[in-house]
Amino acid sequence: MTLADYNTAVDLHADGIYRFAVKHLRDEDLAKDVVQESFARLWIRVDDVEGTKAKSYLFTTAHHIMVDEVRKGQRSQRMEDHHTHLSATTTAQPDLKAILDSALATLPDIQRSVVLLRDLEGYSYDEIAELTRLSLAQVKVYIYRGRTALKNYIGQLDLVL
Repeated sequence: MTLADYNTAVDLHADGIYRFAVKHLRDEDLAKDVVQESFARLWIRVDDVEGTKAKSYLFTTAHHIMVDEVRKGQRSQRMEDHHTHLSATTTAQPDLKAILDSALATLPDIQRSVVLLRDLEGYSYDEIAELTRLSLAQVKVYIYRGRTALKNYIGQLDLVL
């Protein structure tokens, strides 16, 4: 991969990786760190990665970094998570983005990843299988189960309203 290929990869894929990471992690600062670390790892292996494989390498790397962050985050929790009952309640219309984010938060990590790759980023099943190192059948099952869980969660009116 040349320097021009690397710069092109930054221009083309940084936003997509950021969207993928922020939806998965629900933390903008952590998502920025994932993007930066993904490109740093690509830079380290710039001579080993082909220019045409940069997107696949970046999303695979970002996925692995996010899995590591989630594992690290399970050992420590944020203070805001412990004090959700103190937040103010509003009588306004429900925020659909917040509802979708909370629905996504209920999914296991792998289901959330494949659903976001498919529905948010538009990857094909084969590309998702390659990125996550799962079989095609596993990808299809995880997407189906994830979508079903989202549908069930959003379908519960008491959670939405």
